[in-house]
Amino acid sequence: MGLFGSKRPNPSTAYIDASLDHHRPWESYHKEPSAFCCSVRASCPSSAPSDLRTKEMRSFHPGASKAPMKFRMPTAENFVPIRLDLDIDGQRFKDAFTWNPNDPDSEVINFAKRTVKDLKLPPTFVTQIAQSIQTQLAEFHSYEGQEMHIKEKIVPLKIDLRVNNTVIRDQFLWDINNLESDPEEFARTFCKDLDIGDPEVGPAIAVSIREQLYEIATQSISSARETRVGKKGRRGADIVANSYVFCSKAGNTVDLGKLFGSKGSVIRKRKEWYLYEPIVDILSNEEVGALDAREELNARLKRKLDEKDESFQTRYSHG
Repeated sequence: MGLFGSKRPNPSTAYIDASLDHHRPWESYHKEPSAFCCSVRASCPSSAPSDLRTKEMRSFHPGASKAPMKFRMPTAENFVPIRLDLDIDGQRFKDAFTWNPNDPDSEVINFAKRTVKDLKLPPTFVTQIAQSIQTQLAEFHSYEGQEMHIKEKIVPLKIDLRVNNTVIRDQFLWDINNLESDPEEFARTFCKDLDIGDPEVGPAIAVSIREQLYEIATQSISSARETRVGKKGRRGADIVANSYVFCSKAGNTVDLGKLFGSKGSVIRKRKEWYLYEPIVDILSNEEVGALDAREELNARLKRKLDEKDESFQTRYSHG
């Protein structure tokens, strides 16, 4: 696996339907795992304390480059994370999976038809599923050809998922300059190490990692633009070039200079060990039912608010 070992949390939920087919990251699109991916968990006994997992902070990978590179996922496989959350006539469908952006467009509608048939959804879902996938793929393709500026960066990633009855919370550091990293292999080893039996958990973890890496990759496009603007832009470029501080979407900031020191050691202080341990909880059916009911209520309230906003904007845009 890859650079710094897996560890702990912050909430969100994911619903993965394992019955969906070959776009699952566990299946035919996944190839041989890379030799150097992203967690030192595999190189240490599972019982080893977090601070014993050490590597040089500065590592050189085949894909590493100081110069801008063309946009792609910063992983060995250029798979796109896709997330669906559809509600039609009171019936809700949620799913998350990866997609090969090189697949022909015809595969999207075929996938939508198979999904609706397999899950016995109303036929109206076919169009909605296909459109949602196509929209997300179109956004991915819109970045292709643009330059992104990925320096030597170690970024914090967080996993906070509920998949069926299993809750997983973890945080770890990921080398986004390692273009041979493999989120699917990382997730497989994670589940094996923690004896997670639900086969849907691994794909959920891999998708969550890919979503965060995708966001970082798209943000790096604007970083590359900053390096090309004049005098003011040079200041932005300096910030990128010296990016020992990373701010995630959730607003969490990691100062890597303070965290690891000038020597690049990743040995953690004993008092911080508890922060970097994965948490896995198994919920009872009653707890799952209560969470599902709460999430459904929140979803309904959100839809009503969205409808009111749309109505308000429509009324005043024509006024």
